[in-house]
Amino acid sequence: MDAEAILPTRCLHIGMVGFGMIVDETYRPVFEAAARSQPYSPATGPIRVELTAVATRTGSRAAAYLGNLPAGMSPFRNCLGLTAVADLLAAGVDAVCVATPDDRHFGPARAALAAGKHVLIEKPSVLSLAELDELQALAERNGVLAKVVYHKLLDPDHKRIRTLVADGVLRHVNSGYCSLLEPKSISAGQFAEWVTGRNPSTYVAVHYLKLIDFSFGPDWGLDRVAADGQRGIVGPADGPTWDSVQLRVVYRHPDGREAAFDIHTSWVTPDNFPGYVEQEVQFRFDNAVWSAHQRKRGVELTVEGRSPGEFKHTPNHHYSAAFLEPWDERSRRGYGIEVIERFFREVAHVEFGGPPESRLERLRAMRSMAYNDLSADRNCVAIVQATEAILRKAAAGVTGCVVRVNQSAGGLVLYEPGSAAAEVLYPGRV
Repeated sequence: MDAEAILPTRCLHIGMVGFGMIVDETYRPVFEAAARSQPYSPATGPIRVELTAVATRTGSRAAAYLGNLPAGMSPFRNCLGLTAVADLLAAGVDAVCVATPDDRHFGPARAALAAGKHVLIEKPSVLSLAELDELQALAERNGVLAKVVYHKLLDPDHKRIRTLVADGVLRHVNSGYCSLLEPKSISAGQFAEWVTGRNPSTYVAVHYLKLIDFSFGPDWGLDRVAADGQRGIVGPADGPTWDSVQLRVVYRHPDGREAAFDIHTSWVTPDNFPGYVEQEVQFRFDNAVWSAHQRKRGVELTVEGRSPGEFKHTPNHHYSAAFLEPWDERSRRGYGIEVIERFFREVAHVEFGGPPESRLERLRAMRSMAYNDLSADRNCVAIVQATEAILRKAAAGVTGCVVRVNQSAGGLVLYEPGSAAAEVLYPGRV
């Protein structure tokens, strides 16, 4: 091959805002794998993905990682304190990944987009449609990608159900039930620093909201949202912190028929419950029923003195797991990692996948992907905003509220039981 025909290795410099549990399970393995083997496509050639800077409040976890970096990884800048995000943006990053608690996504994402950086945000992207509008406008103005992580869309079971819907095998979804239960050690331990005032629905129900919206849409309309919940374990029984939430979301098909989905979430399940993280779904169609249960499809494992802490009784090896490959190479892979790798490939395609004059065309192509672009996150964010408004009302003693979507009064309108007054949460169309 001619030397001139060999594409040079380009580098994507990545900034990481937040360095907690999700980084350990997904982002770090991606950076470590990229240090060993560079991503490649015929359009871009080899791409070096490099963790360049980390921004956190204390810097302690990043410092510990810096002290024991895997072979092949270069040291990164450890930014901490009130100027952490600004320092990260000044470190020469091309893209920023935001993996902070859900109510701390908007600020770093807005700063990164305003600085002209591509952005990937952990779910939910933001907590209100007004915030989403602002991020979308910044991404459009500065010609960069703004994406959100919904890693469960890459679960093999979830890809399969979408395939069957797209192929017309499963016809006209009518209703569904989804449940995700997490142990008390999550809310009382790992999340204790930020859990006050939060709820498990915003944190994990969004996985199923996106699965429903992405897999069964887009030719229907979000109609209304209702929610109830329980308090008293994570926080006071009359406080703003929720132990569990029962969310109901109703869509309307073009033929006028409704589809209702109940999504139950909790983060106060006993720590020794066999499922640890218990996940279950059922979707009912005109001609079929789809049922899935993580424990029933998976493996059961008990290691004396090490389960269910270090080794879960029912591990999900599809998500993110360490493997010794048959050829004796150590790897970590799974759908939680694949979705992040895919984002880096999308950024590389925009920046390096062709001549500069066609960059806008490549940018538009990457923005058209409804599985992760912020432009396709409107229904999920609308449901999150509605849910949080309903729970705030409930914490104040007003239960049974309903939020209706795209009314004449506004895009999100909250109604209290027994009252003709309406509160407009979002004036524009969802």
